[in-house]
Amino acid sequence: MKKNITLSSILCLVGLMFTACQKDFLNTSPTETLPDAPPQTRLNGLYLMMVKPGTGGTTNHDDYGQKSYDIYMDMLSGDMAMIQPKYGWYQDVANLEACSDYTYIINYKPWRYYYRMIYEANKSIAQLSSPRTDEEKYILAQERAMRAYAYFYLMQLFTTKYEPNSNTNSIPLYTEADVAAKGKAKQSEIYALMVQDLEFSVANLEGFTRTNKGMIDKYVAEGLLAYVYGAMGENQKVADLALDIVNNSGYPLTSREQTVYNSTTKKGGGFNDVATTSWLWGFDIIAENGISLRSWWGHMDLFTYSYMSVGSIKGIDDGLLAQMRTNDIRKDQFDTKYRPTGKFFAPDRRVQGQRDIVTDCVFMRVDEFYLLAAEALTKLNRDSEAKTIYKKLLTLRYPEATVATDIAYIDALTNSQLLDDIYLNTRIELWGEGKSYLSLKRNHRSVTRGTNHNAKAGKTFTYDDPNITLKIPQNEMNNNYPLANP
Repeated sequence: MKKNITLSSILCLVGLMFTACQKDFLNTSPTETLPDAPPQTRLNGLYLMMVKPGTGGTTNHDDYGQKSYDIYMDMLSGDMAMIQPKYGWYQDVANLEACSDYTYIINYKPWRYYYRMIYEANKSIAQLSSPRTDEEKYILAQERAMRAYAYFYLMQLFTTKYEPNSNTNSIPLYTEADVAAKGKAKQSEIYALMVQDLEFSVANLEGFTRTNKGMIDKYVAEGLLAYVYGAMGENQKVADLALDIVNNSGYPLTSREQTVYNSTTKKGGGFNDVATTSWLWGFDIIAENGISLRSWWGHMDLFTYSYMSVGSIKGIDDGLLAQMRTNDIRKDQFDTKYRPTGKFFAPDRRVQGQRDIVTDCVFMRVDEFYLLAAEALTKLNRDSEAKTIYKKLLTLRYPEATVATDIAYIDALTNSQLLDDIYLNTRIELWGEGKSYLSLKRNHRSVTRGTNHNAKAGKTFTYDDPNITLKIPQNEMNNNYPLANP
């Protein structure tokens, strides 16, 4: 485990600064306080924003970067149930109240987080418009990928569906670091910028070697671009990108042992260490980051001293759990209260044992692209290829002794049945990782909540239902005149 590595070895960040170290990456103040910071310091600040409390502009305990909004999306998708609300955090997301009223601060936090990231990225992009060195080229490529990442999540959370010609079901587009208010752009303009940014990043990160998985490299940029094209319905491009990641990135699938904790051997699972070989992108959290109660781990892990451990229970939708096949080892990721105690846990597995967070955050892993490739290939009517790659993942989700029988059903699936099964296993495989919402919207599906939701149990919602899409927040409507008066 990384906890036995010396601090100095953790802090080294040759891939970004070449001769500098990672200390700024881990401990930089929020980037908006650094108006004259050099580009590499800004980039470090952007990466830190992804896990730093307060980057959504509040002191709330559900405001700590990307993983805050991964929980938003899992709850909006219906796959994560708020089983027992306590202390109020995420309750207005889970009961969908925030989606019907723009005055709820729930809408403000992701809006501010992603636009703040765009504003800071735009500053650096302007500074590096003509990169003179490989270092500057690599920094620019990462900045543009981060800008695209922010726009992608804004479009997912704040628009109901992909409508390229719409400028009403859309958001403002900023490509410069100015504060002049803008109205909503056409969706096609925003998606075009995402594609341009990420294609630039993929091309210009060729040859870039990172030593820290918190940074974006070529394959992470390809993964983001695959998700963008997926939202646009460009299945051939999705398949090409996902297959390149699967075949050429060098990252192996998450193994059986890495997938779930084994209570007999006392080994396995955890999703708690960025060194896990299947992780493409994640944040290596150390004690110096000062992360504790106010964190993703605090909300999701029974073995961390925070909200889950004192009764604010979030767990898998019981209807989704019931759809898992008999021998699926992923059933053991959840306890009898539906909590993910076999998937996400501090390694010591002592209830409330982790006080200062040193368990890591995963943003992307290679398994996603086996599923995304299989999905896109099926949509292209290339079922045989889809089944081959799909079975590679599912082979590792059943016991070795029974797997041949367990996955034999795939061979007989029709095209529509295969697509349904891939969609189901995407929800199961990536539960709690913020990806179910993306799949729901990308595949134009509906979801029926199970019986263990504290609110709206048994209700069905379509992918484009306004009740599962956030509202542009009151603060933005009040202060952005063109937006409030189109």
